[in-house]
Amino acid sequence: MISIIIPTYNEADQIAETIRKTNAGNGNHELEIIVVDGGSIDDTVAIAKKCGATVVVSEQKGRAAQMNIGASVANYEVLYFLHADCIPPKNFTSQILRAYKEGAKSGCFRLQFDYDHWFLKANAWFTRFNVNAFRFGDQSLFVTKEVFQKARGFKEELVIMEDQEIIQRLKHYGRFEVLNNVVITSARKYLDNGVFRMQGIFFRIWAMYYLGYSQQQMLNVHKRLIRICKL
Repeated sequence: MISIIIPTYNEADQIAETIRKTNAGNGNHELEIIVVDGGSIDDTVAIAKKCGATVVVSEQKGRAAQMNIGASVANYEVLYFLHADCIPPKNFTSQILRAYKEGAKSGCFRLQFDYDHWFLKANAWFTRFNVNAFRFGDQSLFVTKEVFQKARGFKEELVIMEDQEIIQRLKHYGRFEVLNNVVITSARKYLDNGVFRMQGIFFRIWAMYYLGYSQQQMLNVHKRLIRICKL
């Protein structure tokens, strides 16, 4: 019933746990896990295969392109895009399918970080609102294959903010629902870069996007300021 699509790049330290906990969170529904790798030079591909995922190697690196490839080979009607460092809630498949049967064409969960810090809790609190500015890929995304195809998928020319950009287009084709449960995402970027410093960088890139800066300009800021950049 659900095709789970996980884009990866050098996620050998994370992918096994993500696949294991995703399988454990399934509410006894039929699903497939598709890992779309962007040319990892570590053991991501081998580990994902060992964990039972279908692995596709993308010639083009970038989450948007990788997720589109995953959608193109998916076998089921509902697509669920999940980042490699995010864990969906228990029985997430039942929650997604319930929303789908009640008329939602796309949606996401709220967010929670795996690190106890008041600022990150406050940050995650805002993800309960159905406002485009608060939608990020770490919250995961479910969408019917029909709507995804009508929206023509992710824009592959976007290296940054591809997750926010697609939401507005998906909403043209049906109801978008924020489900009342949380995806747990890794706070590793905040720990590597400092909580407030990292949020400042994210806000700067977010503001650049809405002010019309180019992808290359945003990418330059990302690479210059963020330690351990995978873009």
